[in-house]
Amino acid sequence: MRIQKGAPGYIKAQKRKFLVGTIAEFAVVIGLVVLGYVQTGSRLNLLTVVAVVGCLPAAKMLVELITLWPHHGIGADVYKEVEEKAPLLLKAYDLVMTGSGKAMQVDVFVISDHTVYGYTDSQKTDEVKLSSYLKEMLKNNRVEKVTVKVFHDYTAFLARAEGMNNIMMVDQSSDRRRENTIRRLLLTVSI
Repeated sequence: MRIQKGAPGYIKAQKRKFLVGTIAEFAVVIGLVVLGYVQTGSRLNLLTVVAVVGCLPAAKMLVELITLWPHHGIGADVYKEVEEKAPLLLKAYDLVMTGSGKAMQVDVFVISDHTVYGYTDSQKTDEVKLSSYLKEMLKNNRVEKVTVKVFHDYTAFLARAEGMNNIMMVDQSSDRRRENTIRRLLLTVSI
């Protein structure tokens, strides 16, 4: 079963997919070169040309694997705790945000009305730069007046998520279309 973007385990599934794809595509390229050489006795043949053209998608798959390799998914204990503390909130897990100059990992985003909070345990993620980039990206997509904050401190993030969940329990008149739009846009700028 395919894991959708924004679901826990997505990064691990993508790494596996890219690794298998890279190995398979380069195996086909090598097989074509060997087959062409065995059949003609020369490397100057049509199968070699096909193999060279086949290097393009194989190299693209390898680049995607290299880009995703240093990142990891959300831990099972963190996932379970976020699900317990904030069951009413819209969430997006295992995202690697791009577009701000470098790829930055975010373990989880919780979204409620005009507020987006994210948590990352990656020290390579610049939370201030990522927050301002996401706020600007949302504004450019006509989703204005949104508070975006990314935390390295798990306790602070969980307290905010739990507070947002308590507000949702009291005020359930929230329009989910706006939250779904924000989630869709976050998924769009993620690998």
